[in-house]
Amino acid sequence: MTATLSHRKELRFWGWGYADEGLTEDEEAHLGRVAQGMGAMATRASAPVLDDFALPAPRITPSAAVAGFLSATPYDRITHGYGKSFADLVRLQMREMTNPPDWVAFPKNEDDLGELIGFADATGAALIPFGGGTSVCGGVEPDVGGDYPAAISVDLQYFNQVLKVDTSSRAALIEGGALGPELEAQLKPHGLTLRHFPQSFEFSTLGGWVATRAGGHFATNYTHIDDFVESIRMVTPSGVMESRRLPGSGAGPSPDRLMIGSEGTLGFITRAWLRLQARPRFRASASVSFPGMETACQAVRAISHSGLFPSNCRLLDPAEASMNGVGDGKSAILVLAFESADHPLDAWIDRALELCADYGGDWDQEALARSRAGAVTAADGRRGGAAATWRQQFLRAPYFRNFLTPAGIIADTFESAVTWDRLDAFYAGVRERVSSVLRELTGAECAVTCRFTHVYPDGPAPYFTVFALGSDSGDMGAMLGRWREFKLAANEVVTALGGTVTHHHAVGRDHRPAGYDNQAPGLFREAFAGARRALDPNGMMNPGVLIDSPGRGATAGGILRARS
Repeated sequence: MTATLSHRKELRFWGWGYADEGLTEDEEAHLGRVAQGMGAMATRASAPVLDDFALPAPRITPSAAVAGFLSATPYDRITHGYGKSFADLVRLQMREMTNPPDWVAFPKNEDDLGELIGFADATGAALIPFGGGTSVCGGVEPDVGGDYPAAISVDLQYFNQVLKVDTSSRAALIEGGALGPELEAQLKPHGLTLRHFPQSFEFSTLGGWVATRAGGHFATNYTHIDDFVESIRMVTPSGVMESRRLPGSGAGPSPDRLMIGSEGTLGFITRAWLRLQARPRFRASASVSFPGMETACQAVRAISHSGLFPSNCRLLDPAEASMNGVGDGKSAILVLAFESADHPLDAWIDRALELCADYGGDWDQEALARSRAGAVTAADGRRGGAAATWRQQFLRAPYFRNFLTPAGIIADTFESAVTWDRLDAFYAGVRERVSSVLRELTGAECAVTCRFTHVYPDGPAPYFTVFALGSDSGDMGAMLGRWREFKLAANEVVTALGGTVTHHHAVGRDHRPAGYDNQAPGLFREAFAGARRALDPNGMMNPGVLIDSPGRGATAGGILRARS
């Protein structure tokens, strides 16, 4: 078999984005200065090609029932062998793939999934659900451990249709393999939108968002995909489980809550009813500067308690603002915005700015006046100012690692959430601990910056970005070792200081050690394991993620556990 069965555009298998996309000259020049300023090597490592990888032959032979939708091409196996974490990209630079999937399946309907589950049951193979492959926590790596004779990555890209739109209830039935742009394009003629825009929006899928409890566009109120789920249909090894479509229910524990966040350990999310919104017609926004992080946090807390529910309430600490070209390195910047399909927003933005002023916030009055234009147009997203500059940097940031990783720079992120009463100690403690570990590992200065991605009345979701010297000699193995020590330290400190090991990046394999296993109550994990035994009695679904697979010898794998 020589041709991929994918119907989608070719991806850059060793980095972020499509194969025919690249950085601009200005971006490369900027990143070159950043890398050299951190002591990186002058010449970047060469990009890998598919022929660089010596993949073992598939260990099992497909049955006639599944052979027609299984692929073993190098492109398919390599693009499904890792996600998009920093460790994944480094190992690809090292031409290392120790756990490639034996086969990649491209089922086109639930009948195909049923045949595949039967084949896996007969052969003992593990099944790894695969949406867009944007996991940054080892969630799709076929590092299953145990006594599995093979691993099959299951790509649901043919499940990509909006099947029904209920305009009266403002909801839609959408297949789990639909990419963000695919589902939005199909909703647009109806004047509706899901309005769930994670940073990976272009390359991630609805099923992936649901399975990982993904965070999206809204900084308050509708922060996670959980808030939009009306019902879910999941194909499990024990049969189909589908929740009733309701606007709300008090009828016992919610089956949706079992499936949301299950990370492929229970079955395949083939479709879901999602609550939609009318497309926004009005917007008001402002960029507010504060003399320091302390007063900025107080202002954001006041806004979170106000019931105003801004769509955007991203607070950038001074280092983060400066790194993104929107600050002087001394001021914290709040990117604040409101949107509505129903009414102008002057009263909302005015009250939020009054709260900001109470804590020393300052903003550009002329820019604010321009934001009161009323109807939203395509030009709104391209307006100047700190908000537009930051948004562009936000969308481009994943592409920057395509340059920085081969240059020997550790560029990574981790996120959490913590209550307001613990925030001061958390923010200072995480930055101090991570910076200390990185300086000790690298012998050089590093950058640890922070922003709030989402804000709740009881606390924010701090998101940290790290830049550090990984290697000045091209030794990718050494860089991977430094990253591993930093990542373990980050997991440990965020949980020790009262935060969650992940707010919206999921658990996968990488967040289990020194993270999820300590955060989730032991009795709950036992209860979840019991549910999994009912739905997947042979433990074939994504072994090692969230929980172990008793009887199959599969325990938490991943790059952290394997080498820690």
